Amino acid sequence: MASSSSTGSGTLVAERRGIPGAQFVEDVQTYLSQLGLDVNSSLSFLQERLQQYKLVEMKLLAQQRDLQAKIPDIEKCLDVVATLQAKKGTGEALTTDFEVSEGIYSRAKIEETDSVCLWLGANVMLEYSLEEATDLLQKNLDNAKASLEVLVADLQFLRDQVTITQVRLLSLACITGMFINGEFDKLVLHLLKTSKKKLYSHLI
Repeated sequence: MASSSSTGSGTLVAERRGIPGAQFVEDVQTYLSQLGLDVNSSLSFLQERLQQYKLVEMKLLAQQRDLQAKIPDIEKCLDVVATLQAKKGTGEALTTDFEVSEGIYSRAKIEETDSVCLWLGANVMLEYSLEEATDLLQKNLDNAKASLEVLVADLQFLRDQVTITQVRLLSLACITGMFINGEFDKLVLHLLKTSKKKLYSHLI
């Protein structure tokens, strides 16, 4: 959960889960003079912060991809266990195709069973009863979905901080009249693509 506070001529957003908040400054020149900051050092700091945000975004996106791939796998496992439970007591064998390796499948006949083996990771597999397997898989699914929701919120927060930082960087670039390693044009294009509603939220 992130909160904001006013400091001088800017509004500072508190960090969220280790992601540092960015400070939106309405009057850059007044802000710099009040805190006695140097323009060049401020530019360097903001450019470095943008790079940090990009690294964090790459990490979060990788985690998001992993969870988005993991959730369907857990759901498939739950479906398999549910099917085995449904067949329990009927005396009927379950015929299914299972993946031997990527793109290669084999057909198998599964006799009535009371347990299944689940991979836990790190080359560890344990046998569980069908009921225990269902409980464990459901718990893992709930945790994965909750983690994904948090990651989505983290990414939204991060992107907001990137936008605020880019606005500040653009403001400083305008003051100094500098084209910072070609970043000026990139910033202008980014801000043009940013919705008016989102920009307005940073200005109020």
